[in-house]
Amino acid sequence: MDIRTATQSYESWVAAQTPLIAADIQTKHTQMAAGVFPFLRATFYRWMQRWPEVCPGLVALPQVLAVGDLHVENFGTWRDREGRLIWGINDFDEAYVLPYALDLVRLATSANLAIMISELSIAPKDACKAILEGYTDGMQSSGCPFVLAEKHKGLRKLALSELRDPEHFWEKMKALPDCKQEVPPQAMEHLKDAIPSPDVPYRLATRTAGLGSLGRSRFVMVGDWAGGLIAREVKVLVSSGCAWAAGESGNLEINYSDITQNAVRCADPFLHYKNQWVVRRLAPDCSRVELSSLPKERDETRLLHAMGFETANIHLGTKAAVKDVVEDLKMRPEGWLSAAARDMTAATQADWESWRTGK
Repeated sequence: MDIRTATQSYESWVAAQTPLIAADIQTKHTQMAAGVFPFLRATFYRWMQRWPEVCPGLVALPQVLAVGDLHVENFGTWRDREGRLIWGINDFDEAYVLPYALDLVRLATSANLAIMISELSIAPKDACKAILEGYTDGMQSSGCPFVLAEKHKGLRKLALSELRDPEHFWEKMKALPDCKQEVPPQAMEHLKDAIPSPDVPYRLATRTAGLGSLGRSRFVMVGDWAGGLIAREVKVLVSSGCAWAAGESGNLEINYSDITQNAVRCADPFLHYKNQWVVRRLAPDCSRVELSSLPKERDETRLLHAMGFETANIHLGTKAAVKDVVEDLKMRPEGWLSAAARDMTAATQADWESWRTGK
């Protein structure tokens, strides 16, 4: 199955679970052709097709409830119930029980692609080393959330660079187009439950965001409360692309709640999954951190080490697998992650070239 056939098949599979927005799907296809990094972000379903072919030696490793669609831009910040700024993995739409190595290989592959487009300047082997060392440290130490207060000064500096312009963020929220369609009752209920008071004046808007989920319904409530703007977003979830790659259909399980509740994590009190919808707070300090927004002077080794450690924080939620994962890590040959990431980078590039050229 080539990339175009796979994409058509996957989109038909998703459309059986929720209506797709045709204009957003066309935008997604255009962005997929624009560059290999956005192509990776948009095509997790294809990754799950290629993974067992390209990395057969890693398929039978110990399994955990994994992120699945992990990459270097799937990290962001939020506030916990104490109001502290937390950094960590931002999106769990594709969560699924998978070999622990898959998240690591995908994260390392995304780093390779970011290096290719000059978003990272570290050498690929050094990137893989930092990710693997961070992951190993996390698994062996039982993990720890990234609270950006008295610790993690370097990471706090990187995260705060994304937050330096709240005026720009709220201008973007105010510029979102008004919602012209009827919001499904469950989605509307979730939005109303998420605001601080039922009498908050608000408007409903639509927002185009992400790549993997682009094309699915997403609604934003922008309100004015206690002297400032607030925003909540609800988006529809479908089953992980892993289920499509495995040939599954029907009413399939969504693992969003399980993975966020069981991980080593300072939870976002505004993040909830209910009835196929995930609702969250949108704010300058509650958003994904893009590589292009980071300061030029940064410690990329430390950043990638933190990404590996945070991946371990998630995998530690599968407590029964921790011992097996730690033991398997000890048996991995030197350079295994770098080799697997190199192979998956080549496979992703080949698919992107095929998509871009139509051949």
